[in-house]
Amino acid sequence: MFSDTIAAIATFPGNAGINIIRLSGNDALDIAYKIFVDKNKQKPDNLKPRYLHYGFIVDKDKKVIDEVLLSYMKAPNTYTREDIIEINCHGGIISAKKILDTVLH
Repeated sequence: MFSDTIAAIATFPGNAGINIIRLSGNDALDIAYKIFVDKNKQKPDNLKPRYLHYGFIVDKDKKVIDEVLLSYMKAPNTYTREDIIEINCHGGIISAKKILDTVLH
């Protein structure tokens, strides 16, 4: 069994009001804690599973990339049987690519 954590833009390319970036794997939740801050721009104490969390994705310098809705689905009750993080950001490829780059670094 593979143990890599994967991430990708899940929205079909083209015009969209919302883009989704999906992470799946053992490190998905840890990555979310590193890049997500809540509406008060504080690191959350915990991300409740199956709940929509409002906040921001920030880069390594704590600069806001985009305002997002983040959801966490806890393993094994997901279609991959791994932890899944879904980040819903504004449409357009620029924001989604910046978030994906932040996730991957």
